[in-house]
Amino acid sequence: MIVMIPRNTSALFAALWLAAATCNAAAQDTFPVRPVRFVVPYPPGGSTDPTARLVGAGLTAIWGHQVVVENRAGGDTIIGSTVVASAPPDGHTILYAATTHVIIPLLHKNMPFNAMKDFVSVATIATNEKLLVTHPGVPANTLQELIAHAKANPGKLNFAMTANGSANHLASEMFNMAAGIKTLLVPYRGAGPALTDLMGGHVQMQFVLPVAVIGHVQRGNLRGLAISGETRLVSMPKVPTFTEAGLAKLEISTWQGILAPVKVPRPLVNRISRDVAKIVAQRDVQDKLNAQGSTPFISTPEQFAKLMAEESARYAKVVAAANIRLD
Repeated sequence: MIVMIPRNTSALFAALWLAAATCNAAAQDTFPVRPVRFVVPYPPGGSTDPTARLVGAGLTAIWGHQVVVENRAGGDTIIGSTVVASAPPDGHTILYAATTHVIIPLLHKNMPFNAMKDFVSVATIATNEKLLVTHPGVPANTLQELIAHAKANPGKLNFAMTANGSANHLASEMFNMAAGIKTLLVPYRGAGPALTDLMGGHVQMQFVLPVAVIGHVQRGNLRGLAISGETRLVSMPKVPTFTEAGLAKLEISTWQGILAPVKVPRPLVNRISRDVAKIVAQRDVQDKLNAQGSTPFISTPEQFAKLMAEESARYAKVVAAANIRLD
């Protein structure tokens, strides 16, 4: 069989490229053409829901099509993430992802997807700082006093954490390593039950979202010793940062963002990213995020991808050092 090759192949390639670019541009202009599934791999009613629904409502207003927040919990976020990884790469199925997304693959040997290669980073939404609180019965008014007390009583302090393999679990391990102490880590099904036991004195310390305990700290029911991040909270000005308290290398902030199936066209990824950034930049949205204990966080897809890679490498060291496995 003889294949005829046009003399002016460059002209042909240019025409094909222009046609493809035109189709891509048209696709981005018409997106979305139906409701968008915003999959949240966590149970309804948790701390992730308000943020997801806030962004979902903003995207609905911009796109003119309903963005449906769909809770698909289970399997340490694996079930919901699998739904998105296997979805058509047309932008109509996106994933609400948090720091856990890069941690879970480090703890499970057999994953139905590759957390880094089967998704494309789209946009960040917010970060969350972690506050270390103790029961007032613990004889320590400062972080350094707590560390000294823990060193004098190795393994006797109970450290509440939310589920094995969670970002909260790894934050607890990272704190123990940075402080050079040994505590007994006690897993709970959620932050609420853990906080209840902390208030009752059944456990002595816990990492929490500041918004969940501001009133308790202000009334003296709990003692706030240090907070992650670069600055103190306006609502708790007497609580120092970990850097101020002597643990400058402790980086335990978490993030939330949006991922999509890896083959979603780059122009569409950029379109969704810009629209999310517009929402996060709105003053009323920022006020609501702050009220939830979150800090608005805007980045490009490239910056988000870099953050995920760095976080994966950092947590891999913690998982190896603490010998944590879930299977």
